Amino acid sequence: MENILEVKELKKTFYKNKVPFEAVRGVSFQMKKGQCMGMVGESGCGKSTTAKIITHLTVPDEGSVLLNGKEILFLKGKALRRLYGEVQMVFQTPQDSFDPRRTLGDGIMEGMRNRGMKKKKAKERMYELLDMVELDGGFASRYPHEVSGGQCQRAAIARALAPNPQLIICDEATSALDVTVQAQIVELLKKLQKEQGLSLLLISHDLALVQYLCDHVAVMYKGSVVEQGAADEVIRNPKETYTQMLVDSVFGWESHDRRQTFIYGGVCPAGCGTA
Repeated sequence: MENILEVKELKKTFYKNKVPFEAVRGVSFQMKKGQCMGMVGESGCGKSTTAKIITHLTVPDEGSVLLNGKEILFLKGKALRRLYGEVQMVFQTPQDSFDPRRTLGDGIMEGMRNRGMKKKKAKERMYELLDMVELDGGFASRYPHEVSGGQCQRAAIARALAPNPQLIICDEATSALDVTVQAQIVELLKKLQKEQGLSLLLISHDLALVQYLCDHVAVMYKGSVVEQGAADEVIRNPKETYTQMLVDSVFGWESHDRRQTFIYGGVCPAGCGTA
């Protein structure tokens, strides 16, 4: 299977009061087409900065990002606008990502209209997308403040799907939602990934979610990737000390119990040691 994404030796240093802080230090990983890859680690470890570099929201100091084998870090003009259709992002707080003065339907159609799609066709596509994320057509006329967080996140996913992107990056896309709604959004992502053949990069601190949804995982610590591999293998049998601490802090498992599988949504297999 071909790589859809190759990240090589990314580095990014920020300065506060002239004091340097290395947010990303030599991050490298690969992601296959149709794969769901998780990137996990504690707050401030560099996950979101890495995602912002991939999506051109942050400029790196060094490194390379290849999409389908082509460098994308230095794109400009039409090539950069085309990239915005190929790589989409779903953010943590969906209400903040929509214009509060415009309806959800307008927000979903905006990108399509900006890329030259006729209004009638964009409207038809918008209703198809709402159905795809399990929202009825009436949500097209609602404003972001008139819907729940989970409903707004579904609309945000619909907007991300609109240009038929090659890669969707979800940056803590469920962390602002309550537990029941989180599980529903996770199930939706899993369904869409299977049905649409999506490539998903999931930025999260939730190891249970990553084990349930992702094929592959990269663990970040202090700006670096310290361990990566098949999600089940890394979580059940972590090799690096930080990964072991991260797994134990979440699941409370002893090393010999990591062969147990955590089912996302609160169902715990007998003997796994969690409530």
